Amino acid sequence: MSAYFLSIDAGTGSIRAVIFDTLGNQIEIAQHEWNHIASENISGSMGFDFIHGWELAKQCIKEVVVKADISSKEIIAVSASSMREGIVVYDKDKNELWGVANVDSRAGSEVIYLKNTYPDMEKEFYKSSGQTFALSAAPRLLWLKNNQPSLYEKATYFTMISDWILFKLSGELCCEPSNAGTAAAFNLKNRDWDKHQFAQCGLKDLFVPILESGDVLGRISQKANDETGLGLDTLVVMGGGDVQIGTAGLGANTIGDAVVLGGSFWQQVVNIPSNTPMSEAMLLRVNPHVIRGMSQAEGITFFTGLVMRWFRDALSGGRSYRELESLASQVPVGSYGITPVFSDRMNYGEWTHASPSFIGLGLDPAKYNIGSMFRALEENACIVSAINLDNIKEFSGVSPSSLIFASGASNGALWSQILADVTGLEVKVPVVKEATALGVAMAAGIGAGTYKSFEEAGKHIVKIERCYEPNRSNFQHYQELKEKWTKVYSKQMELVRDGTLEPMWKAPGI
Repeated sequence: MSAYFLSIDAGTGSIRAVIFDTLGNQIEIAQHEWNHIASENISGSMGFDFIHGWELAKQCIKEVVVKADISSKEIIAVSASSMREGIVVYDKDKNELWGVANVDSRAGSEVIYLKNTYPDMEKEFYKSSGQTFALSAAPRLLWLKNNQPSLYEKATYFTMISDWILFKLSGELCCEPSNAGTAAAFNLKNRDWDKHQFAQCGLKDLFVPILESGDVLGRISQKANDETGLGLDTLVVMGGGDVQIGTAGLGANTIGDAVVLGGSFWQQVVNIPSNTPMSEAMLLRVNPHVIRGMSQAEGITFFTGLVMRWFRDALSGGRSYRELESLASQVPVGSYGITPVFSDRMNYGEWTHASPSFIGLGLDPAKYNIGSMFRALEENACIVSAINLDNIKEFSGVSPSSLIFASGASNGALWSQILADVTGLEVKVPVVKEATALGVAMAAGIGAGTYKSFEEAGKHIVKIERCYEPNRSNFQHYQELKEKWTKVYSKQMELVRDGTLEPMWKAPGI
């Protein structure tokens, strides 16, 4: 009988089930979009619909088994990943009570209350968790306590959304570090909860046990067997947060490995020792990796992929990304001085972005056109990534020697070369660019005993498709452009701070 792994990936916009064989080959996928619930009269709310979400999850599981034309008994292990920060709250009988998606920002007043009442609390919490209040669990649970006290009274446990999926399959409640760490109240060195953080915020103990990614949680329960058709002998294995387990799926599993994930948001991630001291500046986010003893310093560039989609749909005259890159490849380095203003470099302690703009446009149509504006956007994304990577190096002392570039943006050959030129690092583009589900399959394989570790799985499975060496002359030019961009952006931020312009986005409580 053949053996397969089932990965379930609960993203912001959709949930999908993916079947892999034991060599890491993707066999089939089933995917359904889902929506998160904006509650009436609750500003910034984005609730997680765990009832409809589970129906879609079951549908994906059943569909992918049929599409793969296999027996569910051939699936030896299942694991899951999800959007980070999203949480589900349960009562004493493990019934779901309440949930929010990662993008929920209803707790702005609670963030302000915590910052004003306890001015040093956020920095103290950051020292051990690497997280700020912005998207963490404590302000959201404090909102629940303040606004829906009857539900809060019943609350007994909380988990992350990937853990919720595994609970629905096994009946067991646990969390794992890589996703739990984004909830804060978590110690990076010990890879376990810092329960006193909730107590200091006026919250009760809602914590479940911690197991590591790749640890076996249990087997498919009778209830899940009835609902999904998965076999009772199938192992249920702890997975991870989408970015961390996705980097494992790209083979970034040793200290100093660095990844740029070029999706709707861009993440710049570098593996660092878990005992790295936190910086007072709170510029960067630091998360537990799925690998023991290792954390990840992370910079986030906001809305990069969404900006490119807006540009394509609104301004390009119906051109494809490939056609836009072809036009941009004819434009010289620096895009004739065009400076786009969208995402700031990572500033986790004051997470605000300027109003979207193009600065430095001219009236010569031979220079200032669709091609040069598109190249300027690609250069801008890489410049912000380079600044975030510089800040990670300064913070951690870890200096990457190369980058793995993945997700949708890495399909662009010009964009990949610009990233190499701006950072001065070799850029490697893997064969499998959407690596989250593959990382989940690796976790399932570790639980099943097929692989000893993520490192071993990565060496056997991950393959590189293309490499880009930096052009040293271009690198020097981009160093100057980084300084120019920093000056321009700071001026735009002044207009946001004085109320002249609205920010593109700001974190709750800012």
